Amino acid sequence: MIATVKSGAVIFAKNVATVARFYEGVVPMRILAEEDGAVRLENETVQLVIHALPKAVARQIEISVPPKVRAQSAIKPVFAVDSLERVRGVVAQLGGGMNPASSAFVWAGFRACDGHDPEGNQVQFREVAE
Repeated sequence: MIATVKSGAVIFAKNVATVARFYEGVVPMRILAEEDGAVRLENETVQLVIHALPKAVARQIEISVPPKVRAQSAIKPVFAVDSLERVRGVVAQLGGGMNPASSAFVWAGFRACDGHDPEGNQVQFREVAE
């Protein structure tokens, strides 16, 4: 039945638990399952899977504190949030970051601002524009 399938993304991570907690708290989402190196999170509109990197790959990746943003990534997930200001208040507590409020922009009925998760993966947050 198509109604039970959600669009979403898979993010590969060195520290699955840390990245899953980030999206759980920031987007927000609920953790629905944790198994075999993967965590599945959902909200009403989207599903996100945080999947462990292969061990050989993970050993080659160093995550700095704060993380270096992966600016050359070919894809950037986008999440609707209730408030960019609320997100701005929690991203750092959960190991991520957000660009300055002055870099937010309005387009097509939403206000957006870019940030990153605890491993430096780029992400964009969007709220309804007033």
